[in-house]
Amino acid sequence: MLDRISLALVIIGALNWGSIGLFRFDVVAWIFGGQAEPLSRIVYSIVALAGIYCISLLFKKHVPVENE
Repeated sequence: MLDRISLALVIIGALNWGSIGLFRFDVVAWIFGGQAEPLSRIVYSIVALAGIYCISLLFKKHVPVENE
């Protein structure tokens, strides 16, 4: 479950970076009132922690699930 939550947060972060790169529009800053606002900084930090956690997914062994 933690893997999926982290992956979802990383995808949200990637989409936000894409909107910054393509349109110069920061969705998180727009929603929470600016990049320097405490809530925006919390969101950025949570997404960063999710990204750091997702590094471990690169080295995790995949266990196939058998269909019953």
